[in-house]
Amino acid sequence: MTITQLNTFLKITELDSFSAAADNLGYAQSTVTTQIKQLEDELGCVLFERLGKTISVTSQGDRLIAYAEKMLQLERDIRLDVADEANSSGVLKLGVSESLCITGFPRILMEYNKDNPRTEIRIQFVTHESIPDLLQKGELDMVYTLNPLIEDERVKILHKKREKLGFYVSPEHPIAGKSIKEKELGELPLLLTGHKCNFRNMLIADLEKHGISPKIVLETSSKEILKQFAINGLGVAFIPDITAETEVKDGKLKRLTWKGDDFPIYSQVLIHKDKHQNKAINGLVDIIKQSNED
Repeated sequence: MTITQLNTFLKITELDSFSAAADNLGYAQSTVTTQIKQLEDELGCVLFERLGKTISVTSQGDRLIAYAEKMLQLERDIRLDVADEANSSGVLKLGVSESLCITGFPRILMEYNKDNPRTEIRIQFVTHESIPDLLQKGELDMVYTLNPLIEDERVKILHKKREKLGFYVSPEHPIAGKSIKEKELGELPLLLTGHKCNFRNMLIADLEKHGISPKIVLETSSKEILKQFAINGLGVAFIPDITAETEVKDGKLKRLTWKGDDFPIYSQVLIHKDKHQNKAINGLVDIIKQSNED
């Protein structure tokens, strides 16, 4: 079997289609069919059930997925860590929290690319609960996230920095410049992140603990939309401080002084506990650490 065959196999399982996989990989469909036939012949089993125009992964194919993902991850590691010590080439699959991409992360990537022009970074937005599984399966090599501290035996933390969540309003808002606690929030229209976001869930749990029913007027995963609603006086946005730095500097948003309970979050760099820390990973971690010290 070859890396090419395994990559094609995984692409088919991802897209549930031979033709879609061929289009995605730039192959003729006959090439994809031949690759899978060769893989099936070598393994002595059927990997896909063909049911008319639809396909489904067999039990043997389902078992192969985990091995194929590990093989492709090892291939990426070899290219990044062995092929050229001075200038590694290959693909680094990186999971990132959307919040980190609003401010400093693009600058981190620009700095990294200057020293590692042959390393291709593929970025995928991640949610808190999916991180350990994605690292374990080898679908990601590394994660840079903004979340409550991730404590999972499968995960190794390479770097962490304490960050803050804050309440933001327009400078013209009646409550701008005032100190608030949980009881004041019960009377204010809140602009919150979506149901799956830990920021929102931390706040809701805190309000429930104090017997307060929140008045939520907007829920969205987009921090940019939350900021625009707050800028226009439509409520109080609860977002990470690092996502509002530009608007505060420009005088478009004002951070309220919070006197209530704490909301501990961290920017964190994570890998799987058994992952080899190759040069590509260490180089990016070093730049992230440096940026957090500036």
